Amino acid sequence: MSWHVLGAGSLGGLWAARLFRGGEPVRLILRDRTRLAQYRAGGGLRLTEGDTTSLYPLPAEAPEAGNSIRRLILACKSYDAEEAIASVAARLEPDAEILLLQNGLGSQDAVAARVPRARCLRASTTEGAFRETDFHVVAAGAGQTWIGDQLGTQAPPPWLDTLTALGFTLRWTDDIDARLWRKLAINCAINPLTVLHRCRNGELRQHASEVADLCSELAALLEAMGLAPAAQGLQQEVEAVITATANNRSSMLQDVERGQRTEVSYLLGHALPIAQRLRLPVPQLEALHQRLRARLEERGLPVD
Repeated sequence: MSWHVLGAGSLGGLWAARLFRGGEPVRLILRDRTRLAQYRAGGGLRLTEGDTTSLYPLPAEAPEAGNSIRRLILACKSYDAEEAIASVAARLEPDAEILLLQNGLGSQDAVAARVPRARCLRASTTEGAFRETDFHVVAAGAGQTWIGDQLGTQAPPPWLDTLTALGFTLRWTDDIDARLWRKLAINCAINPLTVLHRCRNGELRQHASEVADLCSELAALLEAMGLAPAAQGLQQEVEAVITATANNRSSMLQDVERGQRTEVSYLLGHALPIAQRLRLPVPQLEALHQRLRARLEERGLPVD
């Protein structure tokens, strides 16, 4: 049974290459025929791990290809997720499973509403990767991926064991929303700062007090939302992620460097309205949001 990967960026490319290397049948779905031609001209997908770069000639296709889809990894940007799933919705089998690898929160509900018959599995990952060039991904830090069902009542899919045997560090959770909020908090503490300081993740060690202040407010927000377990040890985990992905350029920094829209609306833009509704003061987060928006405006990029 083939895997289809829609979104050949950093995480999508990383997962696709590892699946292919492990002998799993996998196909890339690219945005359009122009991207498909570019991919084929390059001979495949390149993955750099340490000092080794390998070329994997994964088969690829356009969204309108005729074959059906049983297992889909949706790895596009949060703001593209709803349109992306709509482009292949007619190809989904009735019992299709979709693994959602989007940053932040908000896009997952939009995707699920588009394909109500599919089983949408949400993922929260600390894997580090960045796109060196088109169809060339660099693995920049080992991490763990938590996967869960929105309802939290169904059993994990059998392929979870298969991927674990291939070397994927996967864990099933019955409370994926808490994991996603934890990851959102981690991203809010790291990604905007890498843009403002124009640095890789590891260089944030030089801004430890700024990171600590953000973690304090984010933990308070999680507690106010009734997610106290997700707030515990937040600063320590943020520091651990910074260390584990020290060589990584955050996804938000990569977007800014390429002159592309960021996912700020699904990170700070998702968290701040909740803090306002709860009447929870978060001055450091609000200031961070304002500084980030100003930086995006300077670069001529969307602020949402």
